[in-house]
Amino acid sequence: MRAALSFVLLVCTATAGDSRFTFERGLMGTRFAITCHGADEAAAKAAADAAFERAEEINAVASDYIAESELLRLSEKTGQAVKVSPLLYELLVNSIEMARRTEGRFDPTLGPLTKLWRETRRVGKLPSNETLATARAACGWHLLELDPSNHSVLLKNPGMRLDLGGIAKGYAADAMFEVMKSKGFRSTCIAAGGDLRLGDPPPGKSGWSVGLRTLDKEKTSGELELSNCAVSTSGDLQQAVEIDGTRYAHIIDPKTGLGLTRHFAVTIVAADATTSDALATAACVADPREAAVLAKQWGARDVRIAQ
Repeated sequence: MRAALSFVLLVCTATAGDSRFTFERGLMGTRFAITCHGADEAAAKAAADAAFERAEEINAVASDYIAESELLRLSEKTGQAVKVSPLLYELLVNSIEMARRTEGRFDPTLGPLTKLWRETRRVGKLPSNETLATARAACGWHLLELDPSNHSVLLKNPGMRLDLGGIAKGYAADAMFEVMKSKGFRSTCIAAGGDLRLGDPPPGKSGWSVGLRTLDKEKTSGELELSNCAVSTSGDLQQAVEIDGTRYAHIIDPKTGLGLTRHFAVTIVAADATTSDALATAACVADPREAAVLAKQWGARDVRIAQ
C-alpha cells in the first residue's frame, strides 16, 4: 500500500572523536541502512548483519511479491482457519489494531486492489467498473479473523488477499533496532525507505537531525531533532501514474479502490515505526482537512502535511 519515499532524510553527522558506522542492503524493494555509533567496527558489523538477517526473515514471511511467502500461502486458503507463525501472527495483530484505530483507512486486506492497481499501472488503463467492484468486494479488515488461542487466521471472504506493504517496513525497522540495541548499539538509526527508527542521540548531540522534504524534490521544509522514536513519510512524489489526464498515486483509497489523486506528503512521528508506518498511510487516505487531527488521535506525536 505504501512504497518507499525520500521525503525524510537523515542528515546527522558524526562529531569529533565519534565512531560512526553505516551499513546498507537492498530489502523489500528499497534500500535499508543502519547508522550506529560505537567503539568497535567489527562488533557493529556483526550486529548489523544480525539485524539485516532479521529483516530478511520478516520479508520472507510478509512479502506479497515472493510467491512462496507465508503471507501469500495464507491468502490462498480463504474460508479456513490456518495456524500461522508467531511472526506473521504478531504482524497481523498489529495490522488489525491499526485498521481498527484508523477506522479502516489503513487496511491490510486491500491485496485484491493492490494487485489490480499494479496491473492498471502496467497497462495504463483503469479497470472496468465490474472488475473494480469484484476486487473491492473481496476486501475488508473486519473479514480477517484472528484466534489468539492457537495463532490461527481466517480470511472469511473468497478472493481475499493480504497486503502488509503499509506496515511491514516499519515493523522490520523496529525489529532491526531491537537487534542493534540488544548488541549494545543504542545510538542507532534504522532507515527503511520512507521509515526511520531512531534510538539514543549520537554522541554529543541532542537528537538525530531529520530533514523534511516538501513536494519539491530539491527543497526541504526544516529539520526535527528526534531520538527514541520513529518517523514515516508517505505521499505520491516517488510513485504515481497518469491515466486519461488524471494523476493517480500508488496509495489506494479503500473507498474507491483506486489510487489517490491528490499531490501530497504526510510525515508522522510516533513511538515506533510499526505505528508511524501505518499511520502515514492512513493519514494520506483521510480527508486532508482532518488528517493532522485524526493522526494525533490515532497515536502520532507529530504530523506534518504538505500538499
